[in-house]
Formats: sequence, structure tokens, C-alpha cells
Amino acid sequence: MLTGIVIDALDVARMDRFWREATRGRTGGLRLRFVPAPEPKATYKNRLHLDLAGGPDWETEVARLLALGARRVDIGQGDVPWDVLADPEGNEFCVLRPGHPGVLADSGLVAICLDATEADCSPQGAFWEAQTGWPVVESHDWGVRLRRSPGSTVSLVMGPPAAPKTARNRLRLEVVRRDREPGEFLDAAGNEFHITR
Repeated sequence: MLTGIVIDALDVARMDRFWREATRGRTGGLRLRFVPAPEPKATYKNRLHLDLAGGPDWETEVARLLALGARRVDIGQGDVPWDVLADPEGNEFCVLRPGHPGVLADSGLVAICLDATEADCSPQGAFWEAQTGWPVVESHDWGVRLRRSPGSTVSLVMGPPAAPKTARNRLRLEVVRRDREPGEFLDAAGNEFHITR
């Protein structure tokens, strides 16, 4: 079962405070767990990022996030119908506007996005379906979407473009598995994830 996201942080308390306020505590029951990191985020784009719902007044929501310490970033996204920001330590996240496909809430965390190549989407969907117990609810040319249940506000989305894997991921999925030893493992595409009991 997917229980949360582990995030490397230089300042654990500050990052915890930022994300609690950024999500308004609405994480669909998932825990954001911050662990000390020995070095700052490098300049490469993370392979895992979070999407927040902007709601009907998304411009005000973006302004609120900027006031909390986020900043606008350009990761080569071009002209897209969402806003790309970074948290105080440079981890990218998106603020989705009303009408964005798959968004079932007006605020808080609505998607965990894991980069996957077009060829990796199907194997990754099957791998993560087995790890999380979340079924694949959509499969398209843009990727796959998993959800705990049809009405769950948070989905796990995998699809292109996939950033090259150059170092250990700063954001990692965390699952509970009673049948496996706890620890850090790699998924089918080489992304680290945590198993707990």
C-alpha cells in the first residue's frame, strides 16, 4: 500500500512546514516524510514531483505558494496550462488549473508524478499497481494513472517526458509491505523507493 513520499531536505523543519502549508494538510492520507540530506538539490529535474490543485482561483493560489517560499522555475515546459514552481529547496511541483484531467479536488495534493518513458509506462504501471495495491484507472498515450479508489483525490501518474537518471532521486515513494524486508529498493526503471512494515 502506498503510504507516502520521502523527501530529502537540508532543512527538515522548514520543508515540513512549507509542504504542510502548501497542501493545506490535504494529502489524501499520504504522509510527506522529510529526511536529512547531506547536500543541496543539483540542477537536474527531479524524476518524481507533486501536483497541487490550484482551484477556481488558481492565480491567487500560486501567489499564496510564492509567499510561502516557492518560486517560479523553467524546466523546459514551454507554454502549458499549469504553473511550474519549486519549493524552497528547488524541488519542482505543478499547480494545476481547473479542468485539468484527473483532478478531483480544488486544493491540496492531487497527483504524484513519476517520469517514465513511453516504453516504460506499461511495465511501470504494472509494477506500481503490484506495490501499492492501487489499480490502473487510465492508460493513454500520455501515460498511466493509478488511484486507490475511484473517488480518491490523489493519483499516481506515470508518463513522459522522462528526465535522465543521473543520481539518487530526492523524492521517493514509500509503501507498506508486510511480505518484504524494509529498506530502499529500485523500481523497474531504476527509481529508488522505500518499503516499511
